[in-house]
Amino acid sequence: MRNIYVGDVGVAVQYLQLALKRAGFAIDVDGRFGRDTCNALKQFMGEGVGCYADRAAWARLMPYLKGYTTHVVTAGETLWGIADTYDTMVSAILMANPSLDAMDLQIGTRIYVPFSFALVDETVPYTSSLTEFILEGLKVRYPFLISGCIGKSVMGREVCYIQFGEGATQVCYNACFHANEWITTPILLKFAEAYAKAYAEGEELYGQDTETLFREYSLFLIPMVNPDGADLVNGMIRNEEYVEQTIAIASDYPDIPYPEGWKANIDGIDLNLQFPAGWENAREIKFEQGYTSPAPRDFVGEAPLSALESINMYHFTTAHDFKLVLAYHTQGEVIYWKYLNYEPEQSRRIAEYFGMVSGYRVEETPYASGYAGYKDWFIEAYNRPGYTIEAGRGINPLNMSQFSEIYNDNRLILVGGMTQLQGEEMVSS
Repeated sequence: MRNIYVGDVGVAVQYLQLALKRAGFAIDVDGRFGRDTCNALKQFMGEGVGCYADRAAWARLMPYLKGYTTHVVTAGETLWGIADTYDTMVSAILMANPSLDAMDLQIGTRIYVPFSFALVDETVPYTSSLTEFILEGLKVRYPFLISGCIGKSVMGREVCYIQFGEGATQVCYNACFHANEWITTPILLKFAEAYAKAYAEGEELYGQDTETLFREYSLFLIPMVNPDGADLVNGMIRNEEYVEQTIAIASDYPDIPYPEGWKANIDGIDLNLQFPAGWENAREIKFEQGYTSPAPRDFVGEAPLSALESINMYHFTTAHDFKLVLAYHTQGEVIYWKYLNYEPEQSRRIAEYFGMVSGYRVEETPYASGYAGYKDWFIEAYNRPGYTIEAGRGINPLNMSQFSEIYNDNRLILVGGMTQLQGEEMVSS
């Protein structure tokens, strides 16, 4: 995280404020580094510290973004005392440290101590950094999760996934193909946290038995396919060379607002127009619309699978045996379920179920957007159900004030992406 100072505004300030608020300070997370934020930071850091967040400050604040800290056991300590010190629960500490013996703590043992707050915040914008912090925090809190990365972005950011379960039926959900649709990232992250917590505590997840889900399905979540683009839209790229590159690209398309209108990767290629499913058709359509060179949106690239992030998704998918995929986008409150005349078994029924539990419309993809998408390629290549979910409503990027409603609309879709493959009835809750 970069240094920030009094008078600064933006997403980095919101992350500072979020960390301070979680540390116990009553401040607004408004993205403005003013007097209240200054006073809270000085109290947090101690006497003699100025009103700025440098590397040392961020190091101390980072546990409040990752959701856990570490503690070295000293003589006479008990797990109950440690939990009380950090205002957390013994069960949370034991979950994060599965080999720990609560009745026989060893002096000098370093343990993970998860905090009691939810990891996934519902107010701040999402960037690659915050996504990485949350994925790390989830893995620490719930070590039964499996994590990994599918590759790197153009700027070298790792594109990571988290896996639930050990079942033979593999399912994959992804989000943030498009930069200014970053609000889809916390949809998957909140679902991941809800699923992990329910499984750890032996509870149901929206009416479904989590032990059964974990045993029968392997769910892969890729919450941010396009990290560079999300960082650009949220003002979190410090590399001036890449920023200047995007400004030059945007100057050829002055009618698209910059950076909030940016959907593409950092090279100006629309990642969801990169797949070998009618790519030539997509090229013809988008060229007719005027997107003939790298652009903030809708440029198909020089060839299919020429953008690094789309290549990542292609290879990750071909390396697995996914029975169903969900690709999260915004906006419109609509579910697209077909590609051309392909109609994989169960795909219509599942789409109608998704529409019923979400209230979203179920439609065929419009012609102008109907080629070269990830969902299109998956359906054509595997003849299995694939869906594009256009969540929320309004103008991208959607404000986080919509997030609670969006998540509530989609939570049963997220569970149903597993259970509906078997035609199971789901209990709404």
